[in-house]
Amino acid sequence: MKFNKKLPTIFLDLDSKYESFSSKINIILSPSFYWVKKVSLPVKYVRDAQKLLPSIFEDILPDGTYSYYTYKKGDDFIVFAYNDKMILDTLSQKGIHLSNVANIYFAQSEIKDIEASLKVSETQSVYIKDDILILVPCCWIEESGKLDIDGIKLSKHKVTIHQFGHIVETKSLYKIGAVLVIMILLLFSEYIVTNNRLSALVNDTGEIYQKYKLKSTTFQNKALLKKYKNIYELQTKIREYISVILKLRLNKGEKISFINIKDKKMLISFSGVQKQRVEYIKKTFHSKGISFKIKSTKDNLRVEVNL
Repeated sequence: MKFNKKLPTIFLDLDSKYESFSSKINIILSPSFYWVKKVSLPVKYVRDAQKLLPSIFEDILPDGTYSYYTYKKGDDFIVFAYNDKMILDTLSQKGIHLSNVANIYFAQSEIKDIEASLKVSETQSVYIKDDILILVPCCWIEESGKLDIDGIKLSKHKVTIHQFGHIVETKSLYKIGAVLVIMILLLFSEYIVTNNRLSALVNDTGEIYQKYKLKSTTFQNKALLKKYKNIYELQTKIREYISVILKLRLNKGEKISFINIKDKKMLISFSGVQKQRVEYIKKTFHSKGISFKIKSTKDNLRVEVNL
């Protein structure tokens, strides 16, 4: 942490402008450079969750090649997807030499515990909603202050960028390589168990799709769910309205002669209903919040109900 404090830190955003840097710097990435979610996963460790990340983002990412990162927050995981090339291209466009970059962080992991919105550039502000840091135009919200970039205590959540390894010093590369070898040896015994758990999870998902005859894509299943929700809501209304109709207190000689349902309309025909009794039926329908049209003749009453 002492090393991080000695280095200047900048907030990298697409709209920001920077001067040239002669020494190494730390970079905090604006939310415009990554996708982030807070999710609950059926695994305990970060290394197991890492394998599930591509499937979590598969429905929202534009075409391209992405890297993924995650860390735990309580019982949940904060998961990220980011485009390495976009970050590297932006650094180049801003005139920031790769050799001057020490570490890169997500704004999500570094800007936390803020109670209101903060201005991060001339046009952008950030605020936290449901534990997620959100970037919006300044005109959308009222800022309570400006981001103090120098006052941020950087976390351990550094971003690894592909084709970015030459920034790391040779000694650091040897250290990282040694750590990786040790980790491989330690984790080899867990590999088979983890792989079996993942396979079981995939198999369980396939069995659920097969058992309930679900479609192959999330989009199709959402459309199917919407269809059946509409059917359920319509059937519920029909049952409720018929219950109201059957509970009407009809006098001697009055009866329901006809009920028909077509094109989201219910037609009810009453016979033997006197004119003074029509008002009772109207009040009953109104009290139940039923939208209807009514037409009466001498002894007959025809009601059209909207479903």
